[in-house]
Amino acid sequence: MPIPGIRGMEHIGITVPDINEACDFFATILGAEVLFTAATDFKGEGDWMHEHLNVHPRSEIKEFRYVRLGNGTNLEVFQYTAPDQHKGWPLKNSDEGGHHIAFYVDDMDAAIKYLKDNNVRVLGDPTSYTDGPNLGLTWCYFLAPWGLQLEVVSAPKGTVFDNEAKAAGRRRLFDPSRPAETLI
Repeated sequence: MPIPGIRGMEHIGITVPDINEACDFFATILGAEVLFTAATDFKGEGDWMHEHLNVHPRSEIKEFRYVRLGNGTNLEVFQYTAPDQHKGWPLKNSDEGGHHIAFYVDDMDAAIKYLKDNNVRVLGDPTSYTDGPNLGLTWCYFLAPWGLQLEVVSAPKGTVFDNEAKAAGRRRLFDPSRPAETLI
């Protein structure tokens, strides 16, 4: 049984080395909207930071902002300082705690050209699934300037999963045509 009243993912929080660089990248390259700054220079009293956020008690949130991109999940972008802060970027997908964030695009070729034209490091060529539930999906990884692993995905004709779900009256994995207003 799930958490009572759970509706879905509201945001993903990421910590970056330079919040201005990160938000500029998200806005300029991905077309994100920086919604607002939620806090600056936040320090909890006593052990508050450890008790509530599982970070060093003397950690400080220099700033954090909310960022929205299309009809996907929001991002909380943090810049911290902490006495025990690990600054090794990036974690690889194969590392425990490794991660990436994927964004849907309508035209993979145009997206890859745009990234390359803007000096964004693209990892390899786009890869298309050849069988299974993701048949119809093409993906490609790229890196933010500070090393965060990102991905663009596209399935203009849907995937096997999406088409079967649609035929059965279920939700697609991601529906690019679904307006943000219907996600409330």
